[in-house]
Amino acid sequence: MREVEYLLGNDLRDVAGVRAENALSDAEILDVYSTTVVTAAELASPSVVKIDVHAARRGRRTERGGSGSGFVFTPDGYIITNSHVVHDAERMTVAMPDGDVLTADLVGEDPDTDLAVIRVGSATSLPALQFGASHNLKVGQMAIAIGNPFGFQYTVTAGVISALGRSLRAYSGRLIDDVIQTDAALNPGNSGGPLVDSRGRVIGVNTATIAAAQGICFAIAVDTAKFVALKLLREGRIRRGYIGIAGQNVAIPRQVVRYYNLAAENGILIISMDEKSPAALAGLREGDIIIEYGGRTISGIDELHKILTEDAVGRRQTLVALRGTRKSEHEIIPLERK
Repeated sequence: MREVEYLLGNDLRDVAGVRAENALSDAEILDVYSTTVVTAAELASPSVVKIDVHAARRGRRTERGGSGSGFVFTPDGYIITNSHVVHDAERMTVAMPDGDVLTADLVGEDPDTDLAVIRVGSATSLPALQFGASHNLKVGQMAIAIGNPFGFQYTVTAGVISALGRSLRAYSGRLIDDVIQTDAALNPGNSGGPLVDSRGRVIGVNTATIAAAQGICFAIAVDTAKFVALKLLREGRIRRGYIGIAGQNVAIPRQVVRYYNLAAENGILIISMDEKSPAALAGLREGDIIIEYGGRTISGIDELHKILTEDAVGRRQTLVALRGTRKSEHEIIPLERK
């Protein structure tokens, strides 16, 4: 009996020792996590700014105001934010982490990706955030959001990347592709602030939440932000094709789909058309259903938007439409959208 008790006693002591070691490991892991978030926040926070926007109400003399976030990406004062933060702004000020308040000017914006670049002209040596990459991100990877929700400056929230490759509807109506979903908490005022990785490098630009949802927030991927920012710096705008129609997605009658052996059962119904637009000059009419453009099947407006990029401007293509039950081909040359 004593031998059994002795053996059990050793086993119990061993179990207690393992538990103590596990408890110590859990504490160490928590310390590592905390240290990682703290370090990333310390690296990124000096570059995060609060943007206050003033815009006159249409038809009135009073002004409306708003605020958002942004981050410095060049030492000479160029700042990335959301287009919806600065759109229609008549006056902008940028509050820096050190307390300085600087006047900012709009360099360019792209509502279709909800991105904009502004600049504080008097700056020469601001702390700039380092860009990471979004094409090699992994679901479950740490994500840290920094911004100014409800005016509370330099707020840090942490979470993970919940999903990749999401699509999000921009304020312009176009879909933004390759959007990052995260559960790092975002609120009004976070818009335009950076989403950073564990090394404090930008992996996204925080842009939206879903009302009434918890832990579902979105950021524009940094690869998209880098492309758009470079274009805005060089040209002040993003060029996209324009054919001059307003349309809606509709189902094509099944008998028509079978008769023509169409690749898709949906197309774009032309509801209205701008006078002397590329579509009008090509002979399209209201009521036509667009089913093909440049040899590619078109089943909806979003697919046409993806085709009408900068490369489409000025390039002659064949557009196929249904007019009643008959197919018609039209030569069309997109213009640059103003």
